[in-house]
Amino acid sequence: MANQDVHSPHRTTTLMQRFSVPFEFPVSFTENLFDPENPTLVDALCRLEAKKTHRAVIFLDDGLARTLPRLVDDIKAYAAHHKQYFDLVSNPVLIPGGEKIKSDLHFVEQMQQTLYDNRIDRHSYAIAIGGGAVLDAVGLVAATTHRGVRHIRIPTTVLSQNDSGVGVKNGVNFYGAKNYVGTFAPPFAVLNDIAFIQHLEDRDKISGLAEAVKVSLIRNREFFHWLEQNADRLATFEKTAMAQMIRQCAELHMHQIGHCGDPFETGSARPLDSAHKLEIMTRYHLRHGEAVAIGIALDCRYSVLCGLLDAGEEDRICFLLEFLGFKLWHSAIEAVNRDGQLEVLNGLCDFREHLGGELTITLLSGIGTGVEVNEMDNDLVRQSISWLKSRQET
Repeated sequence: MANQDVHSPHRTTTLMQRFSVPFEFPVSFTENLFDPENPTLVDALCRLEAKKTHRAVIFLDDGLARTLPRLVDDIKAYAAHHKQYFDLVSNPVLIPGGEKIKSDLHFVEQMQQTLYDNRIDRHSYAIAIGGGAVLDAVGLVAATTHRGVRHIRIPTTVLSQNDSGVGVKNGVNFYGAKNYVGTFAPPFAVLNDIAFIQHLEDRDKISGLAEAVKVSLIRNREFFHWLEQNADRLATFEKTAMAQMIRQCAELHMHQIGHCGDPFETGSARPLDSAHKLEIMTRYHLRHGEAVAIGIALDCRYSVLCGLLDAGEEDRICFLLEFLGFKLWHSAIEAVNRDGQLEVLNGLCDFREHLGGELTITLLSGIGTGVEVNEMDNDLVRQSISWLKSRQET
């Protein structure tokens, strides 16, 4: 529709273009994905063209390859068994995991070179096997090669299976800023294999539980009750409980992305995690989930102090986190800059710049009910930090 201002001395015609693009991708939960008799991966490859041989490159976390020395051979055997539909055009390409893969664009260039050398086109696949950092980096490569090749995520950590892996974000760090270079690009499929979780170190299993607690607190009271009731099983990493936790958490994230109106984060809310900068402040000595857990505890106490959350609920939440194995304190949370400002509050400003718009933090008005606020009282933050510290000293 054209809009023309006949009263203006400058005659302007504006045409408003509108269109919507539906996105759809499967999120599968399975076990032993690379067992030749498991059809999950080949079914994902053939989802749109059933009678075609699909070309693919696999990027594999090198740490996972060391932990599971048979994995590379299992992948190659799987592809050979399904060669009618699955053309693995090279040996799995080993790449570094963790923040290393996200901290140097050289790795992005190398992966793009691999796709170019193997003639991966927009109907071919870039498959990522690894934790959240690997998925982020390979997702960026897939989204920017030919303006988008098909990307299949195979998350191998609790946090990537129950949170980041089912989302639509990709990115790497640049200019010292986390995820400064990135895209919103939904994957072609997400394949969660609970068998990978069994091989994680206990600390990494625990770290991934923080996201389940967080999503339950801001979105689903019943899930929080389930976490409390199954805390013993989760604290001992019982496989059935871990699988159910991952699936329920992933489903809540999927519902938020698909049905709450802002899948590409055009808003500016940061959910219940005002201490997210702790991960960087400790030079990644804290796992992401460990920093999230401290942020949850801090924000729950803050929610009580500002009158949003009933007193005593913060103790209940912290007890669950501690029972699951989290230590809710790190000395870095007290760090201040040259102006005496808490670094964790500066982290909120950094995130506001990343998202754009005004500062928006999701706090709690009840377990299962998040509420957005647009400012944080520095004195109440300090009181919340003192409260956390006192818990560790008693």
